[in-house]
Amino acid sequence: MIKGVNRVLLALVGLVLIALGGSVLAIGLGAPAPSWWLHDGRHDVLLDDSERTRWRDQGWWWPVVIAVLAVLVLLCLWWLVAVMRRRRTSEILVDSGDGEGAALRGRALEQALAEEVNRQDGVARARVLLTGRHGGPRARMVLLLEPHVDPGTALDTLTTGALTHARDSTGLATLPTEVHLRAEKHRPERVT
Repeated sequence: MIKGVNRVLLALVGLVLIALGGSVLAIGLGAPAPSWWLHDGRHDVLLDDSERTRWRDQGWWWPVVIAVLAVLVLLCLWWLVAVMRRRRTSEILVDSGDGEGAALRGRALEQALAEEVNRQDGVARARVLLTGRHGGPRARMVLLLEPHVDPGTALDTLTTGALTHARDSTGLATLPTEVHLRAEKHRPERVT
């Protein structure tokens, strides 16, 4: 739903900006201005001195300007957070074989994946987050590797082990996964 609202808002803002910018450009290039247009011709400024200072001396003017700008900033921040936030998968539809299907909680699969990866040799700690839709979730993992562990081997073991088990147990054809590997900090070793 957020994507739909995002696209509609972006389309409306884009159309308004294109219409205003195109009309200002056309009038600036010499096209005749319509009777309802704010400015008369190509040499007219956007805001002249009288328009710019009309309400400056009124007591309500600056608080209203600041309030409107604050509301616009808050709306833009809300929009940014809504767009950047990754939706967590609440449940995954699993084919139970009887034609009915079953719903597996996303957090349960996250916990099972994390526990299996934590038991893997060379992994100090694993965090798992499932995003996406019911029928096609995506996994995002952060693995904290122990010192001196080959990242390629750890990734291969993860792919052939925990991810294959999760895919097989849920009946998913694919489970796209983004893995971030980090090394555990350790003290330097003394060589003698």
